[in-house]
Amino acid sequence: MLKETKSSVIASTSHKETLQPKTVQDAKRIPAQAHYLFQQLKSEFFNELRDDSSMSAETCANIEHWLAQHDLNQLKALNQAAKQHFLYEGITFTVYGEDAGIERTIPFDVIPRVIAKQQWNKIALGSAQRVRALNLFLHDIYHEQEILKAGIVPAQQVLSHEAYLPQMLGHHLKGGIYSQISGIDIIRDRAGEFYVLEDNLRTPSGVSYMLESRKISQKLMPELCQSSNILGIEQYPQLLRQILAESANVDDPFIVVLTPGRFNSAYYEHAFLAREMDVPLVSARDLFVENDKVYVRTVRGRQQVDVIYRRVDDAFLDPLCFKPDSTLGVAGLMSAYLAQNVVISNAPGTGVADDKSIYPYVDKMIEYYLNEQPILKNVPTYQCREQKSLEYVVENLEKLVVKEAQGSGGYGMLIGPQASGQEIASFRKKLLETPQAYIAQPTLELSVCPTLTDYGMAERHIDLRPFVLSSPLRTEIVPGGLTRVAMQPGSLVVNSSQGGGIKDTWVVDSLHS
Repeated sequence: MLKETKSSVIASTSHKETLQPKTVQDAKRIPAQAHYLFQQLKSEFFNELRDDSSMSAETCANIEHWLAQHDLNQLKALNQAAKQHFLYEGITFTVYGEDAGIERTIPFDVIPRVIAKQQWNKIALGSAQRVRALNLFLHDIYHEQEILKAGIVPAQQVLSHEAYLPQMLGHHLKGGIYSQISGIDIIRDRAGEFYVLEDNLRTPSGVSYMLESRKISQKLMPELCQSSNILGIEQYPQLLRQILAESANVDDPFIVVLTPGRFNSAYYEHAFLAREMDVPLVSARDLFVENDKVYVRTVRGRQQVDVIYRRVDDAFLDPLCFKPDSTLGVAGLMSAYLAQNVVISNAPGTGVADDKSIYPYVDKMIEYYLNEQPILKNVPTYQCREQKSLEYVVENLEKLVVKEAQGSGGYGMLIGPQASGQEIASFRKKLLETPQAYIAQPTLELSVCPTLTDYGMAERHIDLRPFVLSSPLRTEIVPGGLTRVAMQPGSLVVNSSQGGGIKDTWVVDSLHS
């Protein structure tokens, strides 16, 4: 464990932060010294800034030097300025389950997460490879079902899945792309190896945080940003619009963003992307279907819609086809979609491919459909629906992370090494009652990044979500992604709903920095 020194603003690097200044006031008086910062952040975990051999020394030195020019109060003031920016821009999310559905700003950490371009190339290629295979898998299971007949993926597990939509059977999509917007959650282990933690193909969120984090960095650290040769991400909204247009296969397609409304936790992102793409943000009451075509009401009359970038879940899309009491969807929308008169992005029924119980088969999908070896590895996963796996998981809960197969946001999971005996016993009972609802994985030692705390700089665990854009013509990934950070010491949960924060992700051409 790192000991506090009089010449650093480093707090601690291990799970238990016991060697801290006695008071916050003491910590505020500790100045930063460049040559101590990253070298002294030593722990058992892979440190993204200190341990990455592909990262240029000059890049790290630039960041260290910048940090050394600011004391703790100044750095905390920058984080506070970021929070004020988020509040002013309305960049909030809703925490469901709290008394009043509280809106919060997501914590932002001014110290960036830096990835060397050569490492990024592997991430980008591996993410694109996965998405290509997953799109082919989705086409297959709604058409010939060859991978199911071959026994590579269990047919029962797919066909009985609640996200599998019989309405999509035999439906030929324009261009064959089911997931135009995909988010691939990636982690690094103790050795710095990249692993895919999960795939997000339904309505992946967080891209607005990625873009706003870069704006904040450029505003608060202009000199550092300009000297670090950071690859740009500002082109994402226009790339997204182009990708959606290419899926429509018509001249000058009319695109809208469909939101469930301002009370949705990601409403800011819906409005942000509509504004940045310069397309209308609509809700269900703005759309209607006539003769299997979708129209939007405008001040100049009705306008036919060619592409709907929907942020509404499948079950609520069309009350005539799914939940009859849904007020978030559009009556007749699925009829228009199946008649190929409108593109819905991402396609209905896509969720079957990003379920955590399907995730273990993605490596096999890559080999089957692409005849390639996976570029990015899967985390070893136990399917609790399988008896041998269930027996192992039940006997080793204290060592494993157990997740709901269809869970999200960090809810409904058990982190065995951090759970009490009572929590493990309670979870074991729940697991035995519905084993098919869970998967389990070993507790990975997520990489860490220097992060500002009340007591100075400490290591915090992080992950990465790059966003993959796919059309019939191309695949695009902007060089960066959403870095989420577990703000609490020792925590492995990075989700914003569980107190996680975000960092700007700098992909740096280290050969020229």
